[in-house]
Amino acid sequence: MGKKRILIIGLVWPEPTSSAAGTRILQLVNLLLSGEYDIIFASAASKTEFSFHLTGIGVTEKEIVLNDSSFNTFLRSVDPAIVVFDRYMVEEQYGWRVQQECPNALRILDTEDLHCLRYARQQGIKSGQPWRTEDLFTDTAKREIAAILRCDLSLVISETEMDILREQFRIDPSLIYYLPFLEEEITEKVQSGWTPFEQREGFIFIGNFLHEPNWHTVQVLKNKIWPELKKKLPETGLHIYGAYTSQKVMQLHNDKERFFVHGRAADARLSIAKHRIMLAPIQFGAGLKGKFIDAMQTGTPSVTTIVGAEAMHGHLEWSGAIEEDTATFIAQAIKLYQDKTSWLNAQEKGVSMINERYGRLKFGTSFIAALHTLSANLSSHRQRNFFGQILQHHTANSTKYMSLWIEEKNRVKQ
Repeated sequence: MGKKRILIIGLVWPEPTSSAAGTRILQLVNLLLSGEYDIIFASAASKTEFSFHLTGIGVTEKEIVLNDSSFNTFLRSVDPAIVVFDRYMVEEQYGWRVQQECPNALRILDTEDLHCLRYARQQGIKSGQPWRTEDLFTDTAKREIAAILRCDLSLVISETEMDILREQFRIDPSLIYYLPFLEEEITEKVQSGWTPFEQREGFIFIGNFLHEPNWHTVQVLKNKIWPELKKKLPETGLHIYGAYTSQKVMQLHNDKERFFVHGRAADARLSIAKHRIMLAPIQFGAGLKGKFIDAMQTGTPSVTTIVGAEAMHGHLEWSGAIEEDTATFIAQAIKLYQDKTSWLNAQEKGVSMINERYGRLKFGTSFIAALHTLSANLSSHRQRNFFGQILQHHTANSTKYMSLWIEEKNRVKQ
């Protein structure tokens, strides 16, 4: 019997050098390849020069068209055993077609992060008011939770978000699965290759600037943190890196202030490893922050906020400092920058976090086993998720006819 086929439908083509989301989906692809599956990755998005070359790792690439029945023909030819939707918007666009053509395929949603949580926090920042639990219950949440209920399993990257889904939205635990970043263990050999304390200079922040929390964080650094921090350490610099650095970000560059905006890093981890401390006073967001994974993988301590560190360290101590108060944030950054003993201690905490909480082998084996079990018991699993069946019946029809209307409209235009 041949390998089972998995179809992954991407919102975009993965760009692991541009964002944590790109890294996450590629980690998932590699995990599924290790599980002896044949993988087809399809997307209606345009590729960029930074799109990962999936065919190079044995994945079939397929360009598809949104709101077009050619996708149905493609589905019938592929006949996947499992379909993975990359974010809830993709499930909305293609889920009804998958249900129609491949009703027995296991449907998985990779949430990436809980969008309704990120938006609730963002609105809180904009309004100047602390966000409240009731702020979660928006139209975005309705769409996101509906997609979760329509799928057989949703992958959640954050334990905090697992709790919110169970406790606030009453999602049955059998429908959600905790799967964080999947990292290689940091061995003593890896540590021996790290750039030492004395050979590092300055502070760093890195992030994809298509992601609003990153742009907001740079503004906090520019206007609140760096003016005071550079007074205490006048010989140091703050280095800003990021994919899709717009003009509004680039214009913050100021040699005199030693606030350096470099744009995209050719290799994020190599760039981080040149600097001594990561500064990330993140005010809103969701999910897990890939920048801290990269920092810990290069032995770089960080100073961040409660939101920045959320769900990343569990019961373990943070690899650096977590501070909300600006003055204390700056004081901790200075201490870590100047005190080698504190710096090395923070570095070791990062090693513990990666090895205990993000081990690829630890999570990967369990996930592949869970897929096999779910596939073998799919009918009974779906019977227990009757609300999901209701949503499939009603929501799929409304989405279906909107999509068919768009397709007909496009056809008439031609």
